Amino acid sequence: MNAETITIGTSDREVSASTIVRSYMGWSTGAGLLPIPLLDLALIVGVQVKMLHDMAKLYGVPFRANMVRPLIVTLLSGGSSVALAPPVASLVKAIPGIGMLAGALTLPALAAASCYATGRVFIQHFESGGTFLDFDPAKVRAHYEQQFNAAKAV
Repeated sequence: MNAETITIGTSDREVSASTIVRSYMGWSTGAGLLPIPLLDLALIVGVQVKMLHDMAKLYGVPFRANMVRPLIVTLLSGGSSVALAPPVASLVKAIPGIGMLAGALTLPALAAASCYATGRVFIQHFESGGTFLDFDPAKVRAHYEQQFNAAKAV
């Protein structure tokens, strides 16, 4: 199989954006290892804001962190069990002893899956000509959950 076969139907920007997402998944994993409940979640959101900043540059989309952060939080807090997994894993760390271990074993993987899902949702949005101004988290929630579950399975 040659490189042309792999990239058929995929723009160069989409390939570059996927590389950005994979890079930030590692940073999200590291943020999930932070032993302080809720501060770990803030750091995970911060990593995703930085990822979207890099993707916005790639797609030529205007970026303002104060506008993007609420979009990410809304996307992550969609009300489903998928959205609740990272905050619950973070709060589990507050339980003395076993809580820290349980949180350290689960949150890094959930953070990486969340980063992947957020990245894939925004790649699709940017590829279709979207910007942060017309992004509607409620409309992409099902796609986010699908991508989150796919990443979690890996």
